[in-house]
Amino acid sequence: MDAERIAVARTCLDAAQDGSLSFPEIIGKLADAGFEGYAVDYRCNTQTCYLPEGDSITLDLPRSATAVAAVFDSGRVASLVRWAQEDGPDYSYAAFCDEAGKAGCAGYLVSFPGRRVVYYGRTAEIHVEVFPS
Repeated sequence: MDAERIAVARTCLDAAQDGSLSFPEIIGKLADAGFEGYAVDYRCNTQTCYLPEGDSITLDLPRSATAVAAVFDSGRVASLVRWAQEDGPDYSYAAFCDEAGKAGCAGYLVSFPGRRVVYYGRTAEIHVEVFPS
């Protein structure tokens, strides 16, 4: 992976953490750099960005104080996604990650060509969100 793409991936992760870019802006920057998606793993505290030809970069996420709950609450995850989409003054990505873990979300996979995010629990239950138009 070239240094420029690594820098884009790092910048986007940092921007999610500090709130300086929105989810659509992050997707745009990653897609423009040639990435086809990324995966967040709350149990390993990592984010992996994927290129179509098979290369990837894995970055560390800040460690959450919240363990991933054993039971996946799809309704709660859907509610958290709406909260993130509203981007109100009480929203932060760190809080989203903590609350997602409490809702049993072990991670999520973002597909740019598929225009969706698949959230999953520890026993592979899923909740799918399609990108807003």
